[in-house]
Amino acid sequence: MDIVLNAVRPLRCLVLTLAVAALGCHAQTGAQAAGPEAGGKLSPELARRIEVMIRSQSEVPPEYAISISDRKKSDVPGYDQVTVSFSANGNTSRPSNFLVSTDGKTLAQFKKFDISEDPKNKVSSAGRPARGGPESAPVAVVVFDDLECPYCAKLNAALFPAVVERYKNQVHVVYRDFPLSQHPWAMRAAIDANCLAAASPAGYWNVVDYVHAHSGEIGGDERSVAKANSALDKLVEDEGGRQKVNAADLEACIKKQDDAKVKESMKEADALGVESTPALFINGEKVEGAIPMEYIYRVIDGALTAAGQTPPPAPVEPAAAPAPGTKPGS
Repeated sequence: MDIVLNAVRPLRCLVLTLAVAALGCHAQTGAQAAGPEAGGKLSPELARRIEVMIRSQSEVPPEYAISISDRKKSDVPGYDQVTVSFSANGNTSRPSNFLVSTDGKTLAQFKKFDISEDPKNKVSSAGRPARGGPESAPVAVVVFDDLECPYCAKLNAALFPAVVERYKNQVHVVYRDFPLSQHPWAMRAAIDANCLAAASPAGYWNVVDYVHAHSGEIGGDERSVAKANSALDKLVEDEGGRQKVNAADLEACIKKQDDAKVKESMKEADALGVESTPALFINGEKVEGAIPMEYIYRVIDGALTAAGQTPPPAPVEPAAAPAPGTKPGS
């Protein structure tokens, strides 16, 4: 477990509403806040200094009364714990814990974060078609993808082949499904691609690359969902033929449109706080959006270093072309 001390920052979530169930930044309950034996009474002068600081940093309106408990021993050497509650109009907030230094000069917030688990284990890459290195590679890049998402298309074009060529077997890249509700054929695309994934990983990636590169064309000029669905089915069936996949099994899978695995992936994404696509998890570190590759390289390099491996040299930017009419060497 690690302990983080932060200087008091604006805590506007404490004063947005004064409903007992809603107020507080995930504070402990009163029973949890009771703590061990008292660390000492809080003098009126120190209590006022704490209240003034909280009001100024949190922009607490004057009609809100602030109650501050006596000092109690904390887990942090040199600090006692006090519990702060807000009340107005007969309602009282859930208590929030603060730390006060034993010399009475510093107010801080106290929160513990469990860092005992490797973040890489939070996001599974098992059972998915992969690019790059094996599942045992030191870095796993898990991308929650929407095949109708234009930003996902940009990221897909930037990632491949750049990441695989640069990191080779050091990085294991997989896509998980997170089709957004505003994209009418994204779910169909995910299901169809998954029908091919188990039988032909290469075919799966061919479909992913093609759909991302041509998503603006799928459905025709009229953006017909029916035409898009038909085009996706044919695309996957044709790719299955090229990969010599059992045609009857593939056709049956496409016809069934079983969305269970896609919804399972979406549920896991929700639990991980994914709200938009693309969302990458690089050894568990979330990176959202179609951001420049240099930032993705930086996160991958950091993950490699943490795993005890040396990242490859940074890619060399191509030299700028000379201006028209400029002679070589001039």
